[in-house]
Amino acid sequence: MKKSTLLSAAALALASLGIPTAALPQAYPIKAIRIIVPFPPASGLDTMGRLVSIKLGDAFGQAVVVENRAGANGMIGSELVARAAPDGYTLLTGTSSTHASSPFSIKNLSYDPVKDFTPITAGVTTTIVLAAANSLPVNSIKELLAYARKTPGKLTYSSSGTGGALHMVAEMFKSTFSIDILHVPYKGSAPAIMALATGEVTLAFNGASESVALARAGKIKILAVAEPKRYVHLPDVPALGEVLPGYERPPGWFGFFGPPGMQKTVLSRLNAEIVKALNTADVRDKLDQIGLTVIGNTPEEFASMLKRSIELYGQAAKLAGVKPE
Repeated sequence: MKKSTLLSAAALALASLGIPTAALPQAYPIKAIRIIVPFPPASGLDTMGRLVSIKLGDAFGQAVVVENRAGANGMIGSELVARAAPDGYTLLTGTSSTHASSPFSIKNLSYDPVKDFTPITAGVTTTIVLAAANSLPVNSIKELLAYARKTPGKLTYSSSGTGGALHMVAEMFKSTFSIDILHVPYKGSAPAIMALATGEVTLAFNGASESVALARAGKIKILAVAEPKRYVHLPDVPALGEVLPGYERPPGWFGFFGPPGMQKTVLSRLNAEIVKALNTADVRDKLDQIGLTVIGNTPEEFASMLKRSIELYGQAAKLAGVKPE
């Protein structure tokens, strides 16, 4: 007998006993799932969401649709998910910007990064680079620092938005080296790095996922990796840890969230399938090639990771003098 027939028979039996059929557990999923990406297309976050959505669609036998809801440094898309029904059909690809740095840099944040979401799994860690426009007459961090001090107020840098992780990392860099660089925020990392390629700004702190291809095409130049150690896919590019021993930045990551109050059975199924998708060889390889290292952990581990990230970004905001705007 088919599963649907069994369920119908069970429903009739329950109804005859006066028990609501709503008490019956339903298989999940039974309809299309939306994955909200709170930034524009062509970003590393968007790539992760789309790669995973394909695998989930195959596993669930249902459509898994990626929707880009960009704006307000990820607040618009994030709030949409925070207010959605906790049924597992509306998910979010959140970031360390939307959930860890935002409380310290955005006034009147429209959601609570902890209380208004259900952590599903951390997806990847990100690699950040410091890139320069080809027109800028510097080719190293040493030359950049000398140029910045010689021409205060002349340099500009783009980020994915005010209050985001990239903004925070850049402000820490400015504070550490006592240089003056004007911040120019954009609505996402993809338009931010394109602004550098077209000469709208002179510098950019951005993800390797958005930057490496442009550098290899000769449209920008990468001066350093904003990490303690060199990045395996850019072996000739120095790390800031080489210039500044002991250098450390708050963690950058992308992860999957649902609305608050999700059922444990749905949460467990989503966690298992998303982690499986992330660890598929082709997905892992494609993410690695753009500077994204797969994590894939439990909801409890991701919740702890989020809590620690918020603490670290709070410390970073204080160090860099970043205040809510």
